[in-house]
Amino acid sequence: MKPILSLILIIVIAALCVGCGSAQSAATASPEPIPSPEAVTPEEAPGTEQPQNSTAESEETEMMRMKIGETDVEVIWEDNESVAALKELARDGLHIQMSMYGGFEQVGPIGQSLPREDRQTTTQAGDIVLYAGNQLVVFYGSNSWAYTRLGKIADKSASELSELLGNGDIAITLSLE
Repeated sequence: MKPILSLILIIVIAALCVGCGSAQSAATASPEPIPSPEAVTPEEAPGTEQPQNSTAESEETEMMRMKIGETDVEVIWEDNESVAALKELARDGLHIQMSMYGGFEQVGPIGQSLPREDRQTTTQAGDIVLYAGNQLVVFYGSNSWAYTRLGKIADKSASELSELLGNGDIAITLSLE
């Protein structure tokens, strides 16, 4: 039995030595030569990025705006697939007729399904979420359910949102600037 254990121990030690040797060889290998400044083209020079096409650039800088009735609101949008898809719909202006629901939210159909990443969450006044993949919900109260977060109204207090959203059905317009 001892000879077998000794043999296994020798094999394990040999394997470790071989592994360490190859790692050491890779670490001591000579680095790739650095090209001289004259050999570097402007496209390859560090810190010099070539501009993308202007269409892609303008798409990235376009901000989605929300208007509740006649009131512009400032929204901090999430960075997710749902918001990207909603932004595409807002390109030509998206008008959503909302309805009061439950005394704490306004809900309206988007007109098509968007990508969704529903997670159980407790909302607060100002939260904007996607419900069931095709409903926009804006909260002026609180609720707990599985939603995909879209954004948050940043420039209105809870009482201002209650006044803006809690007095009957409203219309929301999304557009790009």
